[in-house]
Amino acid sequence: MKISISGARSVLCRHGLNRLPQGTAKRSPRTYKRYEKAVPGHRVQIDVKFLTFFDKRGRKVRRFQYTAIDDATRIRALKVYTKHTQANAIKFLDYVISKFPFRIKYVQTDNGHEFQSKFHWHAEDCGLIHQYIKPASPHLNGKVERSHLTDKTEFYQLLKYKGDRNLIKQIADWEDFYNFSRSHGALHGKTPFEILKKKLVA
Repeated sequence: MKISISGARSVLCRHGLNRLPQGTAKRSPRTYKRYEKAVPGHRVQIDVKFLTFFDKRGRKVRRFQYTAIDDATRIRALKVYTKHTQANAIKFLDYVISKFPFRIKYVQTDNGHEFQSKFHWHAEDCGLIHQYIKPASPHLNGKVERSHLTDKTEFYQLLKYKGDRNLIKQIADWEDFYNFSRSHGALHGKTPFEILKKKLVA
């Protein structure tokens, strides 16, 4: 007697025997490989985190955190703006260039409206190569996306909004803490600044 595969499966499903006991199934090994640039400034990922606060009167306040992270060291630069525009993206890029203690070669962004033609040509005028990631592929900007999760769980979750002046000061303090004091699992417990010093000396 011959039994088809689909027939055998339907019988097993009927009796609840179509799955192995929990913990016995073999999982395929992970196929991804962590990538990382060796030279500081070779690639800097930039993205925007949308923020929502409430003022003393309970009114909704929208702000935008522009974030840049160096692929090789995880050094970050942060700025908060009241508007989500190309003009602010350009201002932020100028801040990143002045902030990072190394020359930037590539800037990588998504295809958001704030990173379109004016931003693109400003980056080129600054001697940078601006690259867009594939549409609907945030994992290609994975380091900056992951850093935004850290912002959410370790910074904004504890933040009480007391106006923009206070927010700007706290963002600056958080930027310094992230770069100089916070240890990173991906950096084997070291801070981005420690990795930066190591790579600049090497």
